[in-house]
Amino acid sequence: MKYLKFVAALLSLSATAYAHDESPAAEAGEAAATKVVQLKTDNFETYVKEHPLALVKFYAPWCGHCKALAPEYEKAANTLSEQGQDGTIVKVDCTEEADLCQKYEVQGYPTVKLFKGPENPVTYPGGRNADAIVSFMVKQSLPPVSVLDAEKIEAFKTQDKVVVVAYLSEDDKANNDLINTVADAHRLDYLFGATTDAALATAEGVKAPAVVVYRSFDEPKVVYDGELKQEDLVKFIKTAATPLIGEVGPETYQGYMAAGIPLAYLFVEKDAANRAALIEAITPIAKELKGKINFATIDATAYGAHAPNLNLEQKWPAFAIQETAKNAKFPFSQDKEITKDAVESFVRDFVAGKIEPSIKSEEIPTDNAGPVRVVVAKSYQQEVIDNEKDVLLEIYAPWCGHCKALAPKYEELAGLYANNAEFKDKVVVAKVDATVNDLPLDVQGFPTIKLFPAGSKGSPVDYAGSRTVEDLANFIRDNGKFKVDAYVAPAAEAESPAAEAEDAPKAAESATEEKKEGHDEL
Repeated sequence: MKYLKFVAALLSLSATAYAHDESPAAEAGEAAATKVVQLKTDNFETYVKEHPLALVKFYAPWCGHCKALAPEYEKAANTLSEQGQDGTIVKVDCTEEADLCQKYEVQGYPTVKLFKGPENPVTYPGGRNADAIVSFMVKQSLPPVSVLDAEKIEAFKTQDKVVVVAYLSEDDKANNDLINTVADAHRLDYLFGATTDAALATAEGVKAPAVVVYRSFDEPKVVYDGELKQEDLVKFIKTAATPLIGEVGPETYQGYMAAGIPLAYLFVEKDAANRAALIEAITPIAKELKGKINFATIDATAYGAHAPNLNLEQKWPAFAIQETAKNAKFPFSQDKEITKDAVESFVRDFVAGKIEPSIKSEEIPTDNAGPVRVVVAKSYQQEVIDNEKDVLLEIYAPWCGHCKALAPKYEELAGLYANNAEFKDKVVVAKVDATVNDLPLDVQGFPTIKLFPAGSKGSPVDYAGSRTVEDLANFIRDNGKFKVDAYVAPAAEAESPAAEAEDAPKAAESATEEKKEGHDEL
């Protein structure tokens, strides 16, 4: 499963990467002389109406990741202020403005969202450093496509790490519309410009229509030489925007996971004497398969704990391929030396489908009689996919605070079905430890809860509601094949009105507990 925000190893490791003062003053310290605007409930809506571009950080003072982000957020605010974007970097303390944070569906700290008015904010997709924040906000301050002339184009080419420029004819409406469509869809990712000046195209060595990607890495200029078709152009830009051999870290991991192609990792320490030789060994195959497989190094010193997620031991150097779409792992044998020939042979076998994925799994439990069924990778097919019942599956991590808070309520939920003669044949409530079991599921964080309705196991339904017993039971009722209502007992087992009345405070108590739950740091 994909770990979008560094869940599992990369989640904890990002704290290492952002090692800052853990005192409460680290966040509060921004207030002394800051360009970051602090907002409260009573002035938030007015402010975002008056400032049509605002990046808002929802945080908690005790949150370690919020403290880590604070100096980078401050630096970005200062830089943007110098560039004429004063007041665009904003923060809200969710421990003081709980209702405001709930309104904007803040479920973890820090949550950063882009506002262009008070409605429909967009979750910030970039890295947690000043450069990434500034780059993102510059893109947002410009139109989807900047119109370029001889005075603007040279500076524009170097305005970001990846800049896309279209050289078009003024009367070419179809391709002008195409570039605008692509730019509007991907303006969160890249900076787009266009010119109809034929002299600029000639100076660049291209003929309209043409698209050039300018980069601050590898070859500085890459030209798209095919027919301008939207799907092909987007694929070209994404490929050009990815370094031949990049680096996996807190700022790039999300992009690699979203790229839609396999990722080959080379684990090596930053100061290893053979680092350059190892990179040289994988470079030829990386060039050959550019656009089909992404290749990247990962700092084994800082992020070595990610190796077990790829079924590798923490010994270096190490190499593995992850088929991100399926979360399939293909570790290169750590008994073999990483050489050019060995890596090329391994990668070619992977492409040819000659290598079976490595699947990590606990052993199937011998005693699985509790209300909550325990699922492992080895039993996933039988317990979930082949099961003819509606299956609610919690995907959790043992260290996750939210998972621990949910555990007693999840056990209570499971009892509603397991202890009922009719319901237990229609609904199963189960859980799986994602840190020690590989599953072909998309997991964005912990806990992730999915319902696999009987008869349509290939299309699980994600749960996004509050974590109360009643809401979870209603979710099963509304989305399961059998529409089992756990709070409506079969006629033979119906409880008296008095018994129902006794249960009501429990539901209210559960809902109150839900509101009191803290947030895991993301």
